[in-house]
Amino acid sequence: MGADAGEPSSVLSLAAAFSYGVASMAMVFVNKAVLMQYVHSMTLLTLQQVATALLIHFGQVLGMSKRKDFNLITAKKLLPVSIFYNANVGFALASLKGVNIPMYIAIKRITPLAVLVSGCVRGKGKPPTQVTLSVVCTAAGVLIAALGDFSFDLYGYCMALTSVFFQTMYLVLVEKSGAEDGLSSVDLMFYNSILSLPFLFFLIIATGEFPHSLAVLSAKTASLSFSVILIISLVMGIVLNFTMFWCTIVNSALTTTIVGVLKGVGSTTLGFVLLGGVEVHALNVIGLVINTFGGVWYSYAKYKQKKKATWKIQPDVESRAHK
Repeated sequence: MGADAGEPSSVLSLAAAFSYGVASMAMVFVNKAVLMQYVHSMTLLTLQQVATALLIHFGQVLGMSKRKDFNLITAKKLLPVSIFYNANVGFALASLKGVNIPMYIAIKRITPLAVLVSGCVRGKGKPPTQVTLSVVCTAAGVLIAALGDFSFDLYGYCMALTSVFFQTMYLVLVEKSGAEDGLSSVDLMFYNSILSLPFLFFLIIATGEFPHSLAVLSAKTASLSFSVILIISLVMGIVLNFTMFWCTIVNSALTTTIVGVLKGVGSTTLGFVLLGGVEVHALNVIGLVINTFGGVWYSYAKYKQKKKATWKIQPDVESRAHK
């Protein structure tokens, strides 16, 4: 994307980043609340995608939203994005069943490390020292916190780490796809939800969730409190998808990752007092503090790096303009 008319305004960039941060933080707690009563995570994800596709479709029919017509060539190009997205969310939901919220967020903060490694593999070069040290600090915090996590769940930890890998691949692909094909957030959401459904239907049948999960869901919806939480979860799934695509297209995959790290500071604090499941231990708290510090340090280091790069480019553009 060019550096002139095509560049998003700082207000738009900030709005996209802030929206994603708030939606992402709320989604962790909403999903955890649903999964505490309803363990069928893949069925929950399938329902969220069905709700997204239906909302966008009826929104266009009623003239409330605009999207490009479904194109088979674009769909083929976006298929890997959809697979990585669903793998990320599916493994994240599976991990939330056994991992408490502060530890889940701490593990997900390793995403910047994966993004950096991905950048090096793609030939982006060696990152600055501060960025490298902050990422090491974040990862070290996770290890220390895990040693003090009395509710340690190996399966949950493995699921969360696998989710980190898929989230990294997914963010890189979204950034590339949105920029190359000129797709809006709504376009990407619609393609993602439609392409997800066959994959998810296969999974809920293969894992044995279906049709038992629907019978359990039908029984659970007799409870008003559960029905309200489920509806909020479906709506938040749509909001989170939109804000994540929006933030990644308007800013970058890296910015989306940084926002994810920063919102984790609030989520970690709230996680100790909301929804339970956390046994407070000195080692656990020290590890989470180190992990949070590393995350904030990483965000600051990346901000400085980006500002330095922008400042460096500006004089070059000006000197060329005067030639």
